Amino acid sequence: MNLEALNRYQPQALAVLRIVAALCFMAHGTQKMFGFPASQMGGGGFELFSLMGLAAVLEVFGGLAILLGVFTRPVAFILAGQMAYAFWFVHVPMMGQGNIIPVANGGDGAVLFCFIFLYLVFAGPGAWSVDEVLKSRRSLAAA
Repeated sequence: MNLEALNRYQPQALAVLRIVAALCFMAHGTQKMFGFPASQMGGGGFELFSLMGLAAVLEVFGGLAILLGVFTRPVAFILAGQMAYAFWFVHVPMMGQGNIIPVANGGDGAVLFCFIFLYLVFAGPGAWSVDEVLKSRRSLAAA
């Protein structure tokens, strides 16, 4: 296996990770806001000025920013913090005994989103992003 051939597609693979994570993340927000896609917990009846409302707004609009690759690093930083908060203050106490094992407290999604977003803070958006287009235009203008 030629690792150089694989390395050549690293920006595209990062973009696919960014896009898929954003779409999955946005679905959590649309469940809270609109009850779509349908879930066993219901949804669509949230108060905008509540923690659940803030989470829904961050998930939909922050997810959209990640999807498009616009302001990727700062948005990813905020969303990683949101997911860390969700894990420690929603999922861990949810089981009533402070269970910190993600698969046992239902927080495995929050942990994965947290670390994917944290990775995006350091790696950037990859290919196919508004950030990359703006970066290319800035370097062309400087040349």
